[in-house]
Amino acid sequence: MSPATILDRIRDLFASDPGAHLDCISDAFEKGTLTEPAPPMSDQELARAIREFRSAPVSDWSLAKLSRRFVEASTPRDD
Repeated sequence: MSPATILDRIRDLFASDPGAHLDCISDAFEKGTLTEPAPPMSDQELARAIREFRSAPVSDWSLAKLSRRFVEASTPRDD
């Protein structure tokens, strides 16, 4: 099946609003720049990434943003 046929079938699935995303896929097919998605992480890679993330210090910016969210969530809203 040709890339154009595949793309036409995808467009049929989203007939109401094909959007710019499908145009981007079409351009990539035409230019030959479409690449496969990255393979998923192994369990060990994911565990290592989580350990690294959790061991990183929390930034002042992150704490301030979280604080603002708590204040906004605790403020009563007029509906």
